[in-house]
Amino acid sequence: MRSVVRNLAGLAAFLLLWELVVRLGVVNEEDIPPATVVLSRIVELFGQEEFLRDTIATVLAWLLALGIAAAIAIPLGLVLGSFPHVRVATRAIVEFLRPIPSVALIPLVLVTIGGGPEAKITLAVYAALWPILYNTIYAFDEIDPLLIDTARSCGVGKTGILTTVALPHAAPFVFTGIRMSAAVSLIVVVSTEFIAGASVGIGGFILQAAHGAGRTDLVLAGTVVAGLIGYLANEGLERLGNRWFRWHKATTAEVA
Repeated sequence: MRSVVRNLAGLAAFLLLWELVVRLGVVNEEDIPPATVVLSRIVELFGQEEFLRDTIATVLAWLLALGIAAAIAIPLGLVLGSFPHVRVATRAIVEFLRPIPSVALIPLVLVTIGGGPEAKITLAVYAALWPILYNTIYAFDEIDPLLIDTARSCGVGKTGILTTVALPHAAPFVFTGIRMSAAVSLIVVVSTEFIAGASVGIGGFILQAAHGAGRTDLVLAGTVVAGLIGYLANEGLERLGNRWFRWHKATTAEVA
């Protein structure tokens, strides 16, 4: 509760500073509208069916991309983490693909797939893969060999070690990767909608408001809504992780 109060206090201070800077003429109101104007536009937008469709389209594409990325990256990370020879054999291609920005692939995806929802989902999946994959691999690297030796001495087979030792140890790290990927994939979805000129989505709404109507207040309102979605998702996942993996924090605190 104390953390929530501090966050709200910081947000209120930021909004007040934004309002004062514009009202005092430090920034031109035509370039950046006051905070009260932007907040009122957000309230108005959530009463419009078209904007609600845009928001739902973005959220659904984001959730689908995050789910697909997790379904691919977690098993792949388990394989690469469990079999060092496979990891070494695939290191070159993984290290080649990982640094490529998803935004740089937008033209290629648009040409091969088209500008529909498949494009933003594909790019978001690509961006979300890496944090989950690397956190899964890192989790296997950090397993205490003593735990594995103890399980083997008790007659536990490879499958049992994977399910009773490796997976429970890796779960907090994998969840952290999912939380990181949630933010990255949302950014990619909105960016792709904006750059590709999607007909539905928050990014498409921002593009239309910027180039069509020239409404800075609507541009900022759409941007704030996207940021609010990302904040709520991160906050929810963080609280969920603290509840599910409380034992992990207690263990690491004792070790430290």
